[in-house]
Amino acid sequence: MDRGGRTRGPSVLFGFDGTPENDAALRWAVDEARRRDLDLELCHCWHWPYASGHVDRDAETIRRRAGENLLERGVARARELGAPGVRRRLMRGPAAAALLAASRAAELVVIGAHERLDPGATALEVPARAERPVVVVREATGGPGPVVAGVDGTARCDPALGFAFEEAALRDRDLHVVYGCWEPGVVLDAELALFNDRELLEKTRTAELEDAVAPWRDRWPKVEVTVSLLLERPCEALQDAVADAALLVLGDRGTGTDPLGATSSRMLRLAPCPVAIIPGRASRPG
Repeated sequence: MDRGGRTRGPSVLFGFDGTPENDAALRWAVDEARRRDLDLELCHCWHWPYASGHVDRDAETIRRRAGENLLERGVARARELGAPGVRRRLMRGPAAAALLAASRAAELVVIGAHERLDPGATALEVPARAERPVVVVREATGGPGPVVAGVDGTARCDPALGFAFEEAALRDRDLHVVYGCWEPGVVLDAELALFNDRELLEKTRTAELEDAVAPWRDRWPKVEVTVSLLLERPCEALQDAVADAALLVLGDRGTGTDPLGATSSRMLRLAPCPVAIIPGRASRPG
């Protein structure tokens, strides 16, 4: 609830750090909030740099006040950009942990990313662990082309397809669904024989892809969809497709030591447009 006791609805949660690089992500978040008719919630996470047992009330007060002042500037900038409604949230702790906690009540999360995405970076950790869609925006806010969805033809890609269709409709863009199906290292043993017969592989994967896309075509009939099956590795297929894309949408396929997945991790570093990572916890329409 807000201070007046009113129940707060879902919002677009934005991780605000006040840096110049963060402004492109803020512009994208404001635009997304307007398109979805949601409030924008700016979240700033201030970090206590000392050991957990260290007590310094004056230093803590100063850091908290600096965070409040930074949020004030962020709210003013969001309103200047045309945000329909702006909330603020000041949290203590490492940014990733704080954003994950705040994200549970959000519709989706938007975070900015600096040029380098080192292991442990917030822009990698949050989409790997969040239960909500996370959009990572670097310097560019998207090109004039379509929304691109990277899929694998299985039910695991349904949440990503649903989000991609919705974004295409919200942005009045075409949708390009891309399946780079040359992944012999990740298939079941029973399917390895497909990679010895390219014609059979293409026929099998095309049928899987059409089955995956069909329910979403029915739900979003006004979205113009192009489907591409490519006998390439996923990253190679996607790099060509996103050259002028408005947005790249991917699912989380990670396991073990890389919960985000190799394709998503790499595309977050390489894609010239914002990248949305969608948790695989939804079902097909209808």
